[in-house]
Amino acid sequence: MGGWARTCQKLKRNFNKCPVSIRSLNMCFIKHFSDGNHSRVPSVEVSFSNGKQMTISTGKYARFADGCAVVTIGDTSVMVTAVSKTKPSTSSFLPLTVDYRQKAAAAGRIPTNFLRREMGPSEREILTSRLIDRSLRPLFPQGFFCETQIMCNLLAVDGSNDPAVASINAASAALALSDVPWNGPVGAVRVGLMREKAEGPAEVVVNPTRREISQSKSGLDLVVTATKHNLVVMLEGSANIVSQQDLLKAIKTGVRECQSVITSIQQLQKMYGRSKRELTSAVSPGVQEGAVGECTEDVMAVVKGEIEAKLRAIFRDFSHDKLSRDEAVFAVRNEALEKLQEKFSTAEINDSFNKVTRELFRLMIFEDDIRCDGRTLDQLRNISCEVDLYKPLHGSALFQRGQTQVFCTVALDSPDSALRMDPVSILTSGLKEKNFFLHYEFPPYAVKEVGRSGPIGRRELGHGALAEKGLRAIVPDDFPFTIRLTSEVLESNGSSSMASVCGGSLALMDAGVTVSAPAAGVAMGLVTRFQGNDSKHIEDYRILTDILGIEDYMGDMDFKFAGTKKGVTALQVDVKIPGLPLKIVMETILKATDAKSRIIDIMSEAIREPRKERKGNWPVSEKLDIPPEKRARFIGVGGSNLKRLMAETGAQVNHLEDGSFTIFAPNVDARNEAQEMIDGWLSAEREPVLEFGAVYTAKIVEVREIGVMVTLYTGMMPALLHNSQLDQRKVKHPEALGLAVGQEIKVKYFGRDPVSGLMRLSRKVLQGPASAMVRNLGDH
Repeated sequence: MGGWARTCQKLKRNFNKCPVSIRSLNMCFIKHFSDGNHSRVPSVEVSFSNGKQMTISTGKYARFADGCAVVTIGDTSVMVTAVSKTKPSTSSFLPLTVDYRQKAAAAGRIPTNFLRREMGPSEREILTSRLIDRSLRPLFPQGFFCETQIMCNLLAVDGSNDPAVASINAASAALALSDVPWNGPVGAVRVGLMREKAEGPAEVVVNPTRREISQSKSGLDLVVTATKHNLVVMLEGSANIVSQQDLLKAIKTGVRECQSVITSIQQLQKMYGRSKRELTSAVSPGVQEGAVGECTEDVMAVVKGEIEAKLRAIFRDFSHDKLSRDEAVFAVRNEALEKLQEKFSTAEINDSFNKVTRELFRLMIFEDDIRCDGRTLDQLRNISCEVDLYKPLHGSALFQRGQTQVFCTVALDSPDSALRMDPVSILTSGLKEKNFFLHYEFPPYAVKEVGRSGPIGRRELGHGALAEKGLRAIVPDDFPFTIRLTSEVLESNGSSSMASVCGGSLALMDAGVTVSAPAAGVAMGLVTRFQGNDSKHIEDYRILTDILGIEDYMGDMDFKFAGTKKGVTALQVDVKIPGLPLKIVMETILKATDAKSRIIDIMSEAIREPRKERKGNWPVSEKLDIPPEKRARFIGVGGSNLKRLMAETGAQVNHLEDGSFTIFAPNVDARNEAQEMIDGWLSAEREPVLEFGAVYTAKIVEVREIGVMVTLYTGMMPALLHNSQLDQRKVKHPEALGLAVGQEIKVKYFGRDPVSGLMRLSRKVLQGPASAMVRNLGDH
């Protein structure tokens, strides 16, 4: 202990203002390092209703971080750390960063890239990072602007239990144990539905394994994040057209199971958590410290009196569109700045203007249930649809909803064009490749901005993945082509991802893809009113159907909902308040279901079902019937014929595992041209009929290390006579027997191999008594 005592004395001299005493340092030292308690890790067990277990532990790893927790489900373990700066940033939003990375070492694998190490984040890693971010962000207190980073480190992956849910719970525990101001904890579970019979009742499964989800007929894969008092924080999932009743049942069960996780984290926090630091407000540039809190109410009152009447007129002028409304609001802001900048700073006026505008916008919805564009709460925007816009495209559609415009195209290609997953994603998701995928593009001109076109961003990946989930259930699994659906947002005023579902469904039907039913999507919003200053009890609320961009920005919820008329295919719920009561969730689903059905009715006016007549540019995929004895001639030496076929016609031949062949051609003309070439190869010369067991004179045309290549007649594709069939003795090289090119030898014919179609020849069987008539086909 002498060394530790000297260290404490040195710390005390160097940090005279530090409130930590030597006794406190000694107690910390004794608590963590004495008595050999290195193996005793503080942990709690979480038991779910179906008997599955989850362990949450802390105190063993990353002790320099503000908070650290390890969550284990099955044999999957995830460590999450939380670190936050003590000084607030000058930004007007929470700079929260979530980094989730799939470590190949955790799965016992080596990365397959050139450097054999983890490179940039994959699509699955980005989507999981967004999932964690949306589960944590709503519970940070208002005014907390300290830069915060959540890092998820996969320790072990068993390939059965998905680490995404474990990461959310570990991040919740890490923040709860830290001194970072946060109004958690939250709990997260994955929910699935199992049915013994197709028409039987659905049984909710909590934290199903990858195999259980794949075997589920419903295909429901729903992540539920909730906080205490059964408040929903985040929902995200996909389904194979699940009914509304089953979805509501799954959400209720998931929220209830989350309470067990929350209780366990609170127990761990009570025993081992750190005291939360005091919340310090950020000081805006140009404002003296301490001035913000003293004059905020005065500034708010002055700004409100200056702009309220003007903003009311703007929000009740239903002739405004997105651009004109924004320009009018900016003009009011600039006018207020000119009048008040002598009394208050620019930052104070801007902050007050934003708060007054948001409060007024929401208040006017409560006053008469009319929105800023003149619609009622449940009214959809004007919708128009077009299909088959450009003939060279396999499928195309233009979907317009209000001022949100999306152009969708479908490209059909060979099965080799399927999107292949990385090894770790294959292990965690069980999906090796995707024959249907959606790419979402959001160029800056869609919102009248100037930006640089570059790599796809996190937002685009998230919106595209959600739209893909909304359509995946209606695309047939046995479709013979790979489907790439692109969705380019040309105009955006809210709900572009759900517009991609609508436009994508139209484009798929235009391309002749045999979808099971049309699908549509809608975004729902919410404005709430709390009791006094209590941010927990909602006094009144309004649910908004088909929200605008300004309603998303000013509102409390973004509820994206997609499906067919029979059921749900995808949903994603993000909230900006510290939790959403189940009553509001259920009511939103009911209204979204009605809106979705109305949108499908409008879409059916453009195209009602998949196109049955094939377009002239539609690709062709057929099975080729090649006799085994002609396969060598069909393939060519070293596959030369197949390469030539691809280069000249664009047709691609695939050799299947059962030995058969399939051909893919980009169109009917290319298929016909390829068939002519194939017929020419197969019927170039009439092959003589060889007699099984007969002896023929063969001519050596090539000497190889493994044998000699021989021909039995002119124009024949050379056949291999293996070393094992050259002589009764063991032969390592044909030259040991004096064999050379041009030499003639006698061989016995034993037919063709039933799988490969290659000739089976032997010379060594002729070294005994003659058993057959000698045939000479050299002059055939």
